[in-house]
Amino acid sequence: MTVTVLVFAAYAEALGAPEVSVTVPAGSTIADVLAEVRALPGGTRIPEVPLLARNQRYAALSDPVEAADEIAVIPPVAGG
Repeated sequence: MTVTVLVFAAYAEALGAPEVSVTVPAGSTIADVLAEVRALPGGTRIPEVPLLARNQRYAALSDPVEAADEIAVIPPVAGG
């Protein structure tokens, strides 16, 4: 199944695009999706346990994914 992964800021710069699509087998988790993204050129800039969202809700690495899910990998932010 194909899953869309949104990346922002330095992650998008490292991967060369703000969005990538990865293919994972049925029954996969967000951890499996993240492993595929980290295997792409520049993907090692993404931490092993980043802040994640699945379909616009915060998610954990152990959460399952379904076809056409949208996963966001959120970089650290600072404010003042």
